[in-house]
Amino acid sequence: MPRALILGGTGLVGRAAALRLLAGGWRVDVVGREPARMPTELVAAGGKFIAAERADERQTRAALGAGADLLVDCLCFTAADAGSLVALAADAASTVVISSRAVYVDAAGNHVNSDTPPRFEGPIRESQATLAPRSDIDYRSREGYGANKVAAEQVVLGSGLPISVLRPSQIHGIGASPAREWAVVKRVLDGRTVLLLARGGTGVVHTTAAANLAALIETVAGRPGTRVLNCADPDAPSAREICRTIAGYLGHEWEEVLLDGTAPPGLGFTPWDSPHPIVLDTSAATALGYRAAGTYATTIAPALDWLVEAAGKGRPPVDDGYFAGYFDYAAEDAFLAGLTGQHRQ
Repeated sequence: MPRALILGGTGLVGRAAALRLLAGGWRVDVVGREPARMPTELVAAGGKFIAAERADERQTRAALGAGADLLVDCLCFTAADAGSLVALAADAASTVVISSRAVYVDAAGNHVNSDTPPRFEGPIRESQATLAPRSDIDYRSREGYGANKVAAEQVVLGSGLPISVLRPSQIHGIGASPAREWAVVKRVLDGRTVLLLARGGTGVVHTTAAANLAALIETVAGRPGTRVLNCADPDAPSAREICRTIAGYLGHEWEEVLLDGTAPPGLGFTPWDSPHPIVLDTSAATALGYRAAGTYATTIAPALDWLVEAAGKGRPPVDDGYFAGYFDYAAEDAFLAGLTGQHRQ
């Protein structure tokens, strides 16, 4: 039975990967700091928890033991993280590092975290230019996240070891932080009967189901190599389509009001808005044998159930800072009160 070791295995990506591998006959060891955070479904499926700090090389070395057929790192954010991973990867048949689409820059040097939104000329391939690597700024900052990821990528790719770097976009699933769907789920739970959509709901920001990322992890596990692969859902729904999917699943109906550039600033925005489409080209992964677990609509249900259940218990798993601007109902109602029927679509 092949063995997989997942660093950061109790989180969004690690959980999905562990479940996928366990279902495929793997022995899976999940590394985390707190045993209490080990998902019960992983325990039920046969997963084993190993307590260790990701930053403690002695502890991660002990967790790896004599080696593994697959090593997955969900917590590689910096060049230093990558360096410690390379030391472990020498004893793994195949290693996977989770990176991000945040590394990409357009022709003007703009990226998804820059003040000026990027404008990519079509779907983004792995050969697209990336940010300059940096290790001198905090990876948790807007400016530092993508640049530190690039620095980490360069370390692992330069090691000569069979390490696959996966670049997802807006990962969704149980345990997501932020759980972007909350921007719509909360509106449903609050009984909102009208949905304002900035830019007419046409914004497109590619999403990646954790289940699809898990499927790609399983694919590269059986095909060790040094490579970079994009990972995203097989479809790229617009903000309007995503909102309709969520409302439909929850059995909610509302009137859509499609806003244009004349609407007051700040109204109708969702986490999937972008003045220019941000879509990942996943043909390289497909050519390797990867097959998606499902579309956005067919993979989002567990996350929606999780959010509704958590809200019902009075503790929705949300980042208050992230969602601060999405629920200004007073401003929305004031705008709607001034609308004439001809502006409503």
